[in-house]
Amino acid sequence: MNRQQRTKLIENQTRAFSEGIVEFINDQWVFFDNETDEASLLDEFIQQDIEVYRFKRWKKGSMLENGKVSCSDELFHLKDQDQIRIRKLLVFSLERLLDEVNDDAFFQFVTNLNSINFSIFDCIYCYNQLTFFNDGERKSGVNFMIFDNQEYICSVQHHFFYYENETDRFEFTLNSGKRMVIEKISS
Repeated sequence: MNRQQRTKLIENQTRAFSEGIVEFINDQWVFFDNETDEASLLDEFIQQDIEVYRFKRWKKGSMLENGKVSCSDELFHLKDQDQIRIRKLLVFSLERLLDEVNDDAFFQFVTNLNSINFSIFDCIYCYNQLTFFNDGERKSGVNFMIFDNQEYICSVQHHFFYYENETDRFEFTLNSGKRMVIEKISS
């Protein structure tokens, strides 16, 4: 699995976007999230990936100041009541963890998380023990992650041992009592 395949798997996750509409109120652009009904200033999302629903399709771009969106081939202004979606950012420690695990462990973790109806964007907490090790050092420990998909909570423990062989063990536990364990050993 190369970097492009990893990126594609991340981009195709469910709940990767905050969706809603924008309104121009008191000389400011305000984003209203459909899921949470929360309002936030669009200025908070400057330079983030954004998609605008125009002509019955999503148009990808980057949010600029004053309600402007930069697409690859054009620059356009938002209109009042435009439907938009803003790509969510991953919890930083989870993003680092996903970068640090090998391809097989990455794929097994993400696909099994998806199989129980969770997305990596559902992560609300991640403790990444791997960030405390130096390169070339024997690495052993546990990472902790908590996911919330609005229906269930999932706790994941990632037990790892990286030395001569690499061992990754993921233990998924849902608040419903359902459990799943996967283990990947590579040489």
